[in-house]
Amino acid sequence: MTDVDPVPGQFTLVLHSHLPWLVNHGRWPVGEEWLYQSWAHCYLPLYGMLRRLAADGFTDQLSLGITPVLAAQLDDPHAAASMYEWLADWQLRAMEAAVDDDPDRRASGHREYREAAAALADFEQHWRHGGSPQIRSLVSSGVLELLGGPLAHPFQPLLDERLRRLSLTEGLADARLRWGTQPVGIWAPECAYTPGMEREYDDAGVGHFMVDGPTLRGDTALGRPVGDSDVVAFGRDLTVSYRVWSPKSGYPGHSAYRDFHTYDHKTGFKPFRVTGKNVPGDAKKPYDPALVDAVIDAHVEDFVDAVRTRMIDESARLGRPALVVAAFDTELYGHWWHEGPIWLERVLRRLPEVGVTVGTLASARRDGFVGEPVELADSSWGSGKDWRVWEGPQVAHLVQLNAEVSETALDVLDKLLEGGHARDTTADQILRETLMTLQSDWPFMVSKDTAAGYAEDRAYKHAHATREICAAAAAGRSEHAARLAAGWRRADNLFGALDARRLPSRDGSLR
Repeated sequence: MTDVDPVPGQFTLVLHSHLPWLVNHGRWPVGEEWLYQSWAHCYLPLYGMLRRLAADGFTDQLSLGITPVLAAQLDDPHAAASMYEWLADWQLRAMEAAVDDDPDRRASGHREYREAAAALADFEQHWRHGGSPQIRSLVSSGVLELLGGPLAHPFQPLLDERLRRLSLTEGLADARLRWGTQPVGIWAPECAYTPGMEREYDDAGVGHFMVDGPTLRGDTALGRPVGDSDVVAFGRDLTVSYRVWSPKSGYPGHSAYRDFHTYDHKTGFKPFRVTGKNVPGDAKKPYDPALVDAVIDAHVEDFVDAVRTRMIDESARLGRPALVVAAFDTELYGHWWHEGPIWLERVLRRLPEVGVTVGTLASARRDGFVGEPVELADSSWGSGKDWRVWEGPQVAHLVQLNAEVSETALDVLDKLLEGGHARDTTADQILRETLMTLQSDWPFMVSKDTAAGYAEDRAYKHAHATREICAAAAAGRSEHAARLAAGWRRADNLFGALDARRLPSRDGSLR
């Protein structure tokens, strides 16, 4: 490598890994299939990339958010067994395609067979005991910073404050239990914020969190302490992030890349390339890997140049070294954008070669990439950068449902927990089902009309479970409530350490 002048400042890549709880809630077209596709095409290659970078001595390469609800699925025994079956089925389908009469389908089958075989070998070596051993190893290597989050990924500003505090502290405790370390940074679900949340973060031991660029009024070149707290908000730099994620001009839309939306329904594979933005599915051309490598390299150079230019320009504007943060959903890389993991590894290896310092949010805070305090307004990274996706008219019925379920659950929980010291598994399950009802995914999927029926079914199912257990408990039918709670507990085997006694009382004190 030739010597190059160092670029002032730091570049930070932040990835947010999340899926709603899907285990035992349908398979296709929405359900467990979503988990296994993401696991195979995103998590396996991403973690493989991080292992390679760690082995080559790279440290502080990215801040990786993993939500507790996703972590629970990656550790779930049923999910792990089903994932192994899914990978084997992928290989079998590839074998069938490889002997098809159609030459394009045969080529696709050979390609898919090789990828499935590699994924199976990776899974058998690294994943058979769940995701947590992988994550612990990567944390120990120093290649990444872990970001945590609230327990079931709620839209926090719309949550009852007691549930909001509990979901945050329980989410951090879940991370500590799984990974042996408690994150000091979080990716707030949907980057959602309302004034006062920084105090809750401070109380829970959170030192920094992510917001979208407009929340900091576009000035994302430094982290900013919020209000009079020491909690730092880091903002996503849209100028750089949209090089990848723009729906109009982002890299994944290049004509040579594999098309995400178009299936070959005989095999279930996606053997077509994007071809063109307005080309219908039946006119897409076959995917050709020979066309892709040069395109990936071109997009690597374009992104690296954009980062370098942005760091130089922002440092000049500030009169001090600046921070540039690019942030994305992890699932973009491999699941949505097939070539994304290859692009990402090449970017991280290329940046130091052009003088760019790569670090995490934690290292940015440690090394002084923090400016003056700022007051933040209500915001999110959703449409309009406000809350319309989660509280707009199209999801008014879910907003009302969430409010009613929260009120019912809290009333019953206060009675069940009053004056008692023994753990109450009925109360635990009421709280568990309440948090599952309040996941931000359900209104998002309805607002965006992506499997809206599935999302509504899930929200109402968890709400029904909450109400059913609460009704029995409120009527004094303790044994019946306990049986109902146990049944619903078996249906969704997650968050076993959740203890309702840690729910703050109405006066805000701990019990």
